[in-house]
Amino acid sequence: MSSEVFLRLLAIFAVIGVGWGAGRTRTLGGEDTARVVSNLAFFVFVPALLFRTTSEIDLTRLPWVTLAAFFFPVVGLLLVVYVWQRARGDLPPAGPSVRAISTTYGNLVQLGIPIAATLFGAAGLAIHVAIVSLHAITLLTILTVLVELDVARAQARVHGGSTAIATTVAVTTRRTVLHPVVTPVLVGLAWNLLGLPVPRTIDNALATLGAAVVPVCLVAIGLSLQYYGVRGAAREAVAVSAGKLLVQPALVFAAAHWAACLHGEPLAVVVMAAALPSGSNALLFAQRYQTLEAEATAAIVISTVAFVVTAPFWLWVTSQVAP
Repeated sequence: MSSEVFLRLLAIFAVIGVGWGAGRTRTLGGEDTARVVSNLAFFVFVPALLFRTTSEIDLTRLPWVTLAAFFFPVVGLLLVVYVWQRARGDLPPAGPSVRAISTTYGNLVQLGIPIAATLFGAAGLAIHVAIVSLHAITLLTILTVLVELDVARAQARVHGGSTAIATTVAVTTRRTVLHPVVTPVLVGLAWNLLGLPVPRTIDNALATLGAAVVPVCLVAIGLSLQYYGVRGAAREAVAVSAGKLLVQPALVFAAAHWAACLHGEPLAVVVMAAALPSGSNALLFAQRYQTLEAEATAAIVISTVAFVVTAPFWLWVTSQVAP
């Protein structure tokens, strides 16, 4: 692993440490601070970033075959983890979706972009950015539908009655569409397809808000690590991290190499994107539904530390594929 990537990892831990220190000293307040900071990111900064991203995507220039080689196995793993965890029956309604996002949602921005730029140059970075442009849109939208359906179904069971199914569908549809992730994506895509320009002042405001996503999320991870700790969540977090760092890149490697016939740099880029540690949106998602917050926090920290070991392995694996 290059020194630049290693320094980037250190910088990430430094910012997380700032959040941990703020939580330890109660500089920002009590235990509700972690949730307030996460809500600020989830309801303000992330929607601004998602709208700006989707409104500017050039759908005609995206490398669709390469993207399919990444997203089909990732979404497949997401659904498998969700169904498996839901079948256990011992988790709260949002639990299966939280574990699914922790296992599949990677740190493609604050860690992935510098890694792609350092290891693969401009051409590899272009492929990585294409993945980034659809990453949150795809995974968060699917997970939002799943979690809202489970939450609505649980509420319907509590209230009962012959209208439970209709109520579940109606509540799920409303909560999915009117959601801080899905709404800006839908509006941004509509804006894009209509070819409408975003006024410069508004675009500058959105860019400023979007730029805050990374530091705010990292501080939120530190706050959550202090407030929730990892006691009782370490075992599950290790299993989630193994799925994120080993299972997911293996599936993407298989799909990209044998199904999409990728090799060389495109293969390495998609596999490394899949091999990145769990991203901060997993914590935002967990805190949004007040479910498994400690586990999501621990998974982010553990997978980020373990990435120092697993990243060179996947670089070596992709280098063994002949052109």
